[in-house]
Amino acid sequence: MKTFVRCGQLFTGREDAARAGEIMVFDERGMITYAGTEVAAPRRARGDRVLDHTRSFVMPGLIDVHTHLAYGNAKSEEDIDLYSPLEFRTLRGMFFAQKVAAAGFTALCSPGDAGQISLSIRNAIRAGLFDGPRVMAAGRYLTTHQGLTDWYPTWIGAPETSIGKLVTNISEAVEEIRRQVKDGVDCIKIALDGIQRRDNGELIAAFTQEETDVMVRETHRLGKKAVAHARGREATLYAARSGVDLIFHANHLDDECIAAMLKTGSMLSPTLTHPRNTIDFTQPHEPAYLKGRPEHTLREYELGCANWKKARAAGVPMLTGTDTGFAVTPYGEWNARELELFVEDLGFTPAAALRAATEVNARFMTEGGQIGALEPGRAADFIALGASPLADIGALQDKSRLQAVYIAGKEISIPDRPYDPRQVTDFALSNWTDLYTQARVAELRQQRPQLAAAE
Repeated sequence: MKTFVRCGQLFTGREDAARAGEIMVFDERGMITYAGTEVAAPRRARGDRVLDHTRSFVMPGLIDVHTHLAYGNAKSEEDIDLYSPLEFRTLRGMFFAQKVAAAGFTALCSPGDAGQISLSIRNAIRAGLFDGPRVMAAGRYLTTHQGLTDWYPTWIGAPETSIGKLVTNISEAVEEIRRQVKDGVDCIKIALDGIQRRDNGELIAAFTQEETDVMVRETHRLGKKAVAHARGREATLYAARSGVDLIFHANHLDDECIAAMLKTGSMLSPTLTHPRNTIDFTQPHEPAYLKGRPEHTLREYELGCANWKKARAAGVPMLTGTDTGFAVTPYGEWNARELELFVEDLGFTPAAALRAATEVNARFMTEGGQIGALEPGRAADFIALGASPLADIGALQDKSRLQAVYIAGKEISIPDRPYDPRQVTDFALSNWTDLYTQARVAELRQQRPQLAAAE
């Protein structure tokens, strides 16, 4: 049996324009066999079904390469690591993965989690136990005493329940990579900077160039992809030189970093949504505000935008990812804001932003050749919208306009189940005292007009 999808507008992800009045066909396996004009379409047989989206904008399912399923809308580092058992975090992560899918994101990368949380969610969805997005899973971040995720005092160390795995020499790092690969991860996350700075304020890379080379080489030898947290110039340069597949942030990259990225093929996910939400939504009474975090984040963001534009102009591929999983970036609420920020702050056209979140992101993802575009040989992962994001990229954030989500040709219908965040994550000292869903931000804007708008 084949399924014929009649489209009002069809955006394949392969070109910048949408095609009017075309048809997409997929088979019983959920694989696309045809996408094109109705005149040239295969004949319908008896028993074939028809999906009528003639009033809709049909496009590939969106992909977010930076969604942390283990975090649970965390308000602090302790929230992430300490106050919930791994088993609860896994169940919670499945619930939130479904919220991301319900927002139109049919695939995500979860780059850095505690235990085997993302692995378990990925495997449960693949096995058909639950509906949910395609998940590219990582294990714990590899970190050192200078790296992100080693954020507790030395007399406490890195707990086994933490998202960070402390390695004290390169042999331990290699052994951890091999252990994670044995467990079945899709990628290895390296915390290449995080906490230590020089007198001039420059971030110091957590690992040396030689150590980074060994870790990335071992990751690639075992057939996995390497991703890195790198905000500082030094860490970004080390990551690029070693051929890290995807570098997150890279606010302080320079021409040398860009040249290294182009030479080794490293891709970049600047991750705009988390800092922009921190700047726009953090309220004066919150600890993050009192610590000066929005002001610092704004300086880093403005510097980053200037540098990311240079990287893009040079030809470095730019991927969309949000750092979803914190209280300021709740699951399923702001994933599509990244595309809007690509347009507003990086100068992308709406079409280029859509392609970044689909076919460009797919180049990094596991089995990426099967997702990210609507063409024969790819999976029928697509969404139907009641408005064209080519005309208004912000329409992707309007949940009322998302008419349907399909993964491998199956419509994913997930009810919008409310939950009490105080029983889900809210167990530790907080950087934020609120959960910034779209509904809450709209309410706050009415109460306090000075709250920055998200358009």
